[in-house]
Amino acid sequence: MALGYDANAAKRPVNMSLNEDLVAKARQFTGNLSEQVERMLADFVMQEQKRRIDQEAALDRAIEGWNEFDAKYGSFADEYSPL
Repeated sequence: MALGYDANAAKRPVNMSLNEDLVAKARQFTGNLSEQVERMLADFVMQEQKRRIDQEAALDRAIEGWNEFDAKYGSFADEYSPL
């Protein structure tokens, strides 16, 4: 599965504000909190990219449907146009 980002890109420190208690509890379950956060962030990015692609595809289908309707039946506004 493609990652959707460069997994070999350089790492750099970033500042984050996280709940102190939550971080302490998370450290009980992982020896490398940075790696775990990076993995969760990568999952979030991939899910968000997929959601946006799916949303765009749904909009494209809706536009196509309206265009087909307009081509077949004309516009609703045509009936009320003063022109």
